[in-house]
Amino acid sequence: MAKSEDSFRQALSGKKIPVLTLDNKWHQLFTQAETEIPADVRRGEEKLNDLLKRQGKLTTESKEIRKLKKKLMEEIMEIADAAGGNPDPKSEKKMEEKQRLINECNQKLEDYADELKFLPAEIDKVNYRLMLTTMDICYRRILENTRDIDVINDWVKNVRIEIKKNLVRKDEREKSNFDLYSYMHDIFGAEVIEIFDMKYNPEEWKKAREAKLAKKAAAGNPGAKKG
Repeated sequence: MAKSEDSFRQALSGKKIPVLTLDNKWHQLFTQAETEIPADVRRGEEKLNDLLKRQGKLTTESKEIRKLKKKLMEEIMEIADAAGGNPDPKSEKKMEEKQRLINECNQKLEDYADELKFLPAEIDKVNYRLMLTTMDICYRRILENTRDIDVINDWVKNVRIEIKKNLVRKDEREKSNFDLYSYMHDIFGAEVIEIFDMKYNPEEWKKAREAKLAKKAAAGNPGAKKG
């Protein structure tokens, strides 16, 4: 593991852990497009779901058995009442059969109760193990993401430096063009733009540059009054 299991166990001490496979946020950890669900997580998920299904099935069946037992007991009472305390062999046979079914119900309820008594502890055990696995996966992903973030931050920092350098170079080239244009303009006039196949009007660049410098100066001295 990327971090010792003891560290995770200490972090979980005293914490109430939700049943992970019933927690939508837990599922979202493993439903990202770039994420492949690890085999140990799949196994833990399947085992936990099986235990939960078994618990639900036993609880539901126990309720149904209790209903059946109650119905059988009522039927025995009805047969006894109809016989007036002196049931005939046919009635006795019916009562014995129903009593047999009641005994079966009692045995099933006892067996189910024993299993239901131990299931919560087994569910907690599997759920706890799955949480440790989840914590390990999250820890490793956070480390990996942090490394990527650091690499990207360095890249962005270097790109910003290059952008600043290139902006300075661009401004120097544009100023050089303007100086060259100004000299040639004095000789040839406005036709110099066509003569030298200039793709932009240096005069427009000069106006834009002056406006930019004025805006920068105003930002640096917000209290200055305009003339």
